[in-house]
Amino acid sequence: MKHPFLSLLIFFFISVGYAQEKFTISGTLKDQSNGETLLGATILIKGTSIGVTTNEYGFYSLTADKGNYTLVVSYLGYKTVEKEIVLDQNIKFNTELEEDAGQLDEVVIIAEESKKVNLRTPQMSVAKLSAKSIKKIPAVLGEIDVIKAIQLLPGVTNSGEGASGFNVRGGAEDQNLVLLDEAVIYNSSHLFGFFSVFNADAIKDIKLYKGGIPARFGGRASSVLDIRQKDGNSKELKLSGGVGLISSRLTVEGPTFKDKGSFLISGRSSYAHLFLKLNKETKNSSVKFSDLNFKTNYEINENNKMYLSGYYGNDIIRFDKSFKNSYGNLIGNLRWNHLFSDKLFSNLSLIYSKYNYNLELDLDGIDWKSDIKNYNLKYDVGYSLNDTYKFNFGVSGIYYDFNPGRLNPLNSSSGVNKRKLDDKFGIETGIYAGLEHKISSKLTAQYGIRYSNFSRLGKQTLNEYTNNLPVVYNASLGIYERANAIAQTTYNKNKTIATFGNFEPRLALSYQLNEKSSVKASYNRIAQYLHLISNTTSATPLDVWAPSGKFIKPQLANQYAVGYFRNFKDNMFSIEAEAYYKTIDNRVDYINGADLIAQNNIEREILIGKTRSYGLELLLRKNKGDFTGWIAYTLSKAQQQTPGGAAGGLGVNNGKWYNTSYDRTHDISVTGSYELNEKWSFSTNFAFQTGRPVTYPNGQFQFSGLSIATYSNRNADRLPAYHRLDISATLTPRKNKNRKWQSEWVFGVYNLYGRKNAASISFGENLDTNVNQATRTSIFGITPGITYNFKF
Repeated sequence: MKHPFLSLLIFFFISVGYAQEKFTISGTLKDQSNGETLLGATILIKGTSIGVTTNEYGFYSLTADKGNYTLVVSYLGYKTVEKEIVLDQNIKFNTELEEDAGQLDEVVIIAEESKKVNLRTPQMSVAKLSAKSIKKIPAVLGEIDVIKAIQLLPGVTNSGEGASGFNVRGGAEDQNLVLLDEAVIYNSSHLFGFFSVFNADAIKDIKLYKGGIPARFGGRASSVLDIRQKDGNSKELKLSGGVGLISSRLTVEGPTFKDKGSFLISGRSSYAHLFLKLNKETKNSSVKFSDLNFKTNYEINENNKMYLSGYYGNDIIRFDKSFKNSYGNLIGNLRWNHLFSDKLFSNLSLIYSKYNYNLELDLDGIDWKSDIKNYNLKYDVGYSLNDTYKFNFGVSGIYYDFNPGRLNPLNSSSGVNKRKLDDKFGIETGIYAGLEHKISSKLTAQYGIRYSNFSRLGKQTLNEYTNNLPVVYNASLGIYERANAIAQTTYNKNKTIATFGNFEPRLALSYQLNEKSSVKASYNRIAQYLHLISNTTSATPLDVWAPSGKFIKPQLANQYAVGYFRNFKDNMFSIEAEAYYKTIDNRVDYINGADLIAQNNIEREILIGKTRSYGLELLLRKNKGDFTGWIAYTLSKAQQQTPGGAAGGLGVNNGKWYNTSYDRTHDISVTGSYELNEKWSFSTNFAFQTGRPVTYPNGQFQFSGLSIATYSNRNADRLPAYHRLDISATLTPRKNKNRKWQSEWVFGVYNLYGRKNAASISFGENLDTNVNQATRTSIFGITPGITYNFKF
């Protein structure tokens, strides 16, 4: 071609001319009754494949050719809106959806009425729950629990009876990124795991990413639990709450700034400690928790909006005068939403998060205080170029301040020396870009790339070891031992101890087979720079978070997933089937007899291994009708391998793969809700899990007059299978319709048939009979609950 530049210029102007025939519809969707923005609502152009869902702030933007169309706006539980539009210019269309009273109480997982859009999007391995659906699920003592609700989904298991922690696809609890309004929650449990910290009255949306994690998330190897608080009622002042057996809650919300904003304050407090005082043996004991949620917003103008949200939670547990434990979370987030144009949306967030844990042991004379703080600045941008391309990109920086602990004597006779573990500091930065690409009418792809960097900062003194080995293998005794330090190096605050950088590619594909079914596949790689130092199966207040550094490298996760998705009988039923395979390198493991409490040099207690997990997940849902619910089944395996490496020896379990504490071969849950009439509704759930892997003693020998136990290979045994049945009934008085004060009674029974599920099994010698015996510890038998809820 003689004039390639001229040809290119002509092609450019033709393209521009064609682009000028495309226009954009954008806006914000809200709830008509309270002004809450609706995230995940669907906007479709009828008769086309063009459709989008609203983002976390209710904003949407879609682009189509010039023409006359019917715009369809839908959200499960709300009446669908159809609007005729003439698309010959860019259009701003804000609307409010009216609740559909006939659908308010349906139990749903994904709040998207249009299953066609769900089939087309490449996003997979994600589950979405509404606060309304969670409130219908029976819970222990009537306490509504977000964490227990997600444990009824495939691929999610609990950490033991009564624990609020959760494990995703064979991952450990610290591998879950738990976010409340973008701020990290380091411990999601109240009362050692019996209840979660999330007050359902203050929650708007819950989304769990088990795989195919978008590039905007990083820092955890297994999952992301993204929880968003309500904005507050912008229409009128409202009051709601509930009174239960062990706690009560109250929420106040309403408009502010002359209807330019809204606020929400929600508090919850327990009073179980009052019942303990009625018993002489427990009158000096106390078990209580409280939390407070806050959020407000202000609309500066049509293109700018400010948000301020926060959470404070605290637990105090005291047994007589010998034991006192307190712990809690404190978070805050100041956000600025800015709309550059009808296609370009941004969010700037300044976030603070703190988790503190304190312990007093009077008999041992110990007073232990510890905490972790982080300061996070992040900026996210979304750009909808057209129906074919949708971009998102952003940057973030997190500064960490780790206080592993301060040990103080409670009295001069305790024999405890005052001790301060070294503070640790780090900076984690990330930059990401993502693209959703509609390749054809049937094939859509999501590409993502994230680069993360972590620097372990100075102001600390570290040990030096022979051959740089803090743990060595003693071949004569056949055990791993702690190495002695040969020197120490002090790093001042201006010096970096270690730096790590990782590229984290993400890819997801969706191919729509027909209008009712699709297949999807995804891959993600994630780096995790924080480690929870604990050899227990679930988080406890004394667990210590440690950053990557000289002796602990970042965890690196790779996950592959493929799935088949189908809707049938006019979307009344749906089925989802996913298979996954996940590996994680640099996973911390522990030498036998590891002592993790008050250790300044934790590297002398650990070995480094790797994990793998794989499984098949099935989810069958009924989405419409008086009876709704789901059946979830997971067949899976989760294993760890820890060779001796440079330390010598064969490692843990002779270097062979062994079951992790999170391995559950079979996991089945059945959840259902039935609307009998306007007055009565009923719910139930059944859960079954293969018993958790444990290590049992397999023999004993006598040494110097003492009986010493020997043990089988690590996690070679299992606790008995876990299963239980819960039921609940909700009574709504008929007079609710004609008055502002509305109420309901919720009656429930947790563990209906009284299964004594083993939280643990301990072994010891009966001092009376001198016979070895096993003792099962169970927490909950048949547990009734009753709650009175109200709003006006």
